[in-house]
Amino acid sequence: MLAVHDLEIRIGARLLMEDVTFRVDKGDKVGLVGRNGAGKTTLTKALAGEAQPTGGTISRSGEIGYLPQDPRSGDPEDTARTRILDARGLGRLVTDLRTASLAMANPDPAVSEAAMARYSRLDDRFVALGGYAAEAEAAAIASNLALPDRILDQQLKTLSGGQRRRIELARILFSGAETMILDEPTNHLDADSVVWLREFLKGYQGGVIVISHDVDLVEETVNKVFYLDANRAVLDVYNMGWKHYLRQREADEERRKKERANAEKKATALQLQAARFGAKATKAAAAHQMVARAERLLAGLEEVRAVDRVAKLRFPDPVACGRTPLTASDLSKSYGSLEIFTAVDLAIDRGSKVVVLGLNGAGKTTLLRILAGIDRPDTGAVEQGHGLRIGYYAQEHETIDVNRTVIQNMMSASPQLTETEARKVLGSFLFTGDDGHKPAGVLSGGEKTRLALAMIVVSGANVLLLDEPTNNLDPASREEILGALAGYTGAVVLVSHDEGAVEALNPERVLIMPDGVEDHWNPDYADLISVS
Repeated sequence: MLAVHDLEIRIGARLLMEDVTFRVDKGDKVGLVGRNGAGKTTLTKALAGEAQPTGGTISRSGEIGYLPQDPRSGDPEDTARTRILDARGLGRLVTDLRTASLAMANPDPAVSEAAMARYSRLDDRFVALGGYAAEAEAAAIASNLALPDRILDQQLKTLSGGQRRRIELARILFSGAETMILDEPTNHLDADSVVWLREFLKGYQGGVIVISHDVDLVEETVNKVFYLDANRAVLDVYNMGWKHYLRQREADEERRKKERANAEKKATALQLQAARFGAKATKAAAAHQMVARAERLLAGLEEVRAVDRVAKLRFPDPVACGRTPLTASDLSKSYGSLEIFTAVDLAIDRGSKVVVLGLNGAGKTTLLRILAGIDRPDTGAVEQGHGLRIGYYAQEHETIDVNRTVIQNMMSASPQLTETEARKVLGSFLFTGDDGHKPAGVLSGGEKTRLALAMIVVSGANVLLLDEPTNNLDPASREEILGALAGYTGAVVLVSHDEGAVEALNPERVLIMPDGVEDHWNPDYADLISVS
């Protein structure tokens, strides 16, 4: 499956991990955990063969199915169904079969006969590959991930980022890969799909490495835990389930602290004794031995895990604006013949809080992109009121220019910002030292989330458009986001599957997509959050 020996990974001068050795065999369900920026995504890219480690070896046997945080794979002209079926080499066959079937109706006998012969050959091959059963299996997986036939028949280029991600997840689950590497697989899934995915992973016979901040998923599926400690640049391997891991990790930390305290106490005593002996020439050799013994005591200790730092997030004080800074009227959007939504009206008053709910594919992300001025509606208009300043957080991090550095992205969000001021804000978001000169394209999902939020902080925005802002965040960073939401005095339009985020926002109104029905918020709508 996967065998890793003496692995070392660096990003520039920063050491992420060293001396990492482990195996992932059939039946191993590994939860890869650690704080945002510790290197989890970088490690999985190396394991999948999409990045090269600085040192050590990675041996792979069998097919690897890799779900990155931000998948952009596949021909955008292909349908979603073709993309999934191609995981077993069936997608093109299905397309060719349909083309041959249409050609069979051609009035030209020569064309029709050639198409029939071609169809027969293709069908024989399709049957030999178990195509009909596989097609039903792929459709079942897609359905359980909230991807109905109408989505499967669309071209990839017409789908939202969340739909594309679910297509890639369906493709990997269908592929029959011997080892799956899944980076935040529950992002963009509704509650029913998350429950189904847990059961799928529990019954999966191959090896799995999963990065997830969904505690229930990790708790119910993993039988091993790899903890990537950014402070110590090591990977701790726990051959146990999640609950036992939590207890063992706590016990390990207590043991390290006690061992270090005892050793430091003994070393201090030896050093004091050596200092007294060192004053006497006759005892200089003994003093030297005591100092050496004290150094050996301290050198042999395991490092105590340092307290993880947390990004300190507060959204900006909104700049002054008119009573209604943003208004949308009669908005509609279609992709080809597929209507996403129609006749949506929305008025965002100063300081108002609105949550947008709706099933996956209902157009929530599309609506925010139109409000942000990134996409144009087919009908209707968005009117900017006096003093409007928008802060848009995109779930796929489209507001970040991956070809620019972290610092350059920050300064583009607020042109009057000096580099010193940008670095100060970045420091509070855990970007220090040379981090500012990193190309944004090498950042992990969690780091991109922090950068995108830092760009909003310096923008002075008075209307925030937030699309799944808690995705890819560890629990501590998520709590910071929720606190910032609760304290922000500007207007917010929020799209989120996270019940805690909606609770922190304390919305006044709800907009139900795709129908565009607006209502005053009441607790009954809370039941729709996790399924939206």
